[in-house]
Amino acid sequence: MNPAANLFLVGPMGAGKSTVGRLVADRLGLAFVDLDHEIEARSGAAIALIFELEGEAGFRARERAALADCTAREGIVLATGGGAILDPTNRELLRRRGYVAWLDADVETQLARLARDRSRPLLRAVDRRERLVALAAERNLLYAQVADLQLPSRSRRNSAQAAQELLAQLAQQWQRQGHGVPA
Repeated sequence: MNPAANLFLVGPMGAGKSTVGRLVADRLGLAFVDLDHEIEARSGAAIALIFELEGEAGFRARERAALADCTAREGIVLATGGGAILDPTNRELLRRRGYVAWLDADVETQLARLARDRSRPLLRAVDRRERLVALAAERNLLYAQVADLQLPSRSRRNSAQAAQELLAQLAQQWQRQGHGVPA
């Protein structure tokens, strides 16, 4: 058991972190925070525009600051962006300040879920499959390093089913602390 007041969701784009995170937060009576939405609210600009104007490095700096602030809260479910784990400081904050669940999604699942999505800057590639394979190769070991549990994707599972499965695993493995929950 990893005692923690917060639940942090990591994983690749299209894994369902935001959708599943909202369902889980509601069921646990916790506040839900989407890190990308937090960055957009702070900057007054969409993620795609931040990438366009500041590049990935500028976006990652904003992400690092927002993640530091969000992980300092207590009693939240935080859906991180797929690349939040690239920064060593972010990985340390995630490990230290919460229970980390890796919502894993294979490339086929990502392609199906992101087929109509044209808003993600890192997915603007000639070959989306190749891009997702490269991102997985770069990031999967980092997800594994920070994760307290891994929830693999299943092609026939919807968001509600994924949330139920995650809640079942959390009941077995996560010892919630703080936010009115006994240790």
